[in-house]
Amino acid sequence: MLKKDNLKLALLAISGLFIYYFFNAIYHFSIPCPIKTITGYYCPGCGITRLLFSLIKLDFYQAFRYNPLVFILLVLSVIYFILKIFLKIIWKKDLIIPQWIYYILIVMLIFYGILRNIPGFEYLTPTTI
Repeated sequence: MLKKDNLKLALLAISGLFIYYFFNAIYHFSIPCPIKTITGYYCPGCGITRLLFSLIKLDFYQAFRYNPLVFILLVLSVIYFILKIFLKIIWKKDLIIPQWIYYILIVMLIFYGILRNIPGFEYLTPTTI
């Protein structure tokens, strides 16, 4: 069903997130976004760390506020993997994403990165409530 390497990688990523979360909570250690630091502009991924920290605390509203697009993509990814596992178990079929979906995602991320830096779209910046 699931490859052991994928499961190990997922567990490693989740463990790393929790370790980073506790280092941040105790020592206020944080890795700044290099694109924001160098250019002063928000990238499409700005706010992901805070989004993940909010998800750990089950604060879904604040997680959405930090990065709405990535929040929606995470929800869609969870639905995709649940469907993939369900189809694999029940019908022994694999759920494959067409190539054009990836192109649409890339265009969406670029557009979102531009849009969140335009005046009038401040609600897309990774801010707190």
